[in-house]
Amino acid sequence: MAVIKAEAYGHGMLRVAESLAPRVDALAVSCLDEAAALREAGHHQPILALQGFKDERDLRAASQLDVAVTVHEDSQLRLLTATRLHRPVRVWLKLDTGMGRLGFAPSRAAELVAALTSDPNVTAVPGLMTHLACADAPERPENAAQLARFEAATRHLPGERSLANSAAILALPDAHADWVRPGIMLYGGSPLADQSAAGLGLRPVMTLSTRLIAIHALAPGEAVGYGATWRSERPTRVGVAAIGYADGYPRHAPNGTPVLVRGQRVPLIGRVSMDMITLDLTDLETVQVGDVVTLWGEGLPVDEVATAARTISYDLLCRVHDRVQVVTG
Repeated sequence: MAVIKAEAYGHGMLRVAESLAPRVDALAVSCLDEAAALREAGHHQPILALQGFKDERDLRAASQLDVAVTVHEDSQLRLLTATRLHRPVRVWLKLDTGMGRLGFAPSRAAELVAALTSDPNVTAVPGLMTHLACADAPERPENAAQLARFEAATRHLPGERSLANSAAILALPDAHADWVRPGIMLYGGSPLADQSAAGLGLRPVMTLSTRLIAIHALAPGEAVGYGATWRSERPTRVGVAAIGYADGYPRHAPNGTPVLVRGQRVPLIGRVSMDMITLDLTDLETVQVGDVVTLWGEGLPVDEVATAARTISYDLLCRVHDRVQVVTG
């Protein structure tokens, strides 16, 4: 079940769906609006809306679109019972085994499966799912505890199971069950806190790049950018690249964040502007206006840039703005 919510983690949901559809058994999105866009684009495979339905409009849309929904809250159960649907919906019952976010108490699993199975608005037996809070650190005891709670609550119940996100797919084989839900790993990002994407055999799908639009010299002691947060300690050659926070590059990226120019690493210097960043090119032997600048992707893992910017790869990928030109192939 390929997770393509949030514009496929910034890669373009419809673009990614077209590529993945022949290769996966189902697609997962966040909400019914995303599911509707997939159906309108002609995608007919099973789709799961992970947040489920929020109101009667959502529930009717799920029925009309033939989209499976997650049920995680009592108000959804009441709405299911009270609404006359065009056709029954496929349901995944979500149990909160330790994430503390969405889901019913595991102790209610048997009661809820019975109620949903007998509801004429529900097709067949509901699936059973949970979400692991610490799968990115597989050695954490919370993982085993969540798996044990899920197993204890569902051992004697019918229905397919789904527990594993990207991290659990790679590091927790006991969580694989019937359906896995790969997300960040599909796009070449590492879901594990202490392992690189390359070490896991993952390759980046997105390379974010631009070009140098200016090069100039700074004398020792001169500053760059808003707030004069960086000053040269030597004669410095500064490059200006045409990308900024309006394009999705993180404004909070600090001095020293790695960038590639002509395939060689250089540090970010000065604050990130709306449309531009500045780079220290002093140690490059040959560089000129028009040279390619890579912010992350091939040759520079997005996870490394995320670490420098004190965030995660998911955040950076999802930030990329739609004004950024997309080239595929």
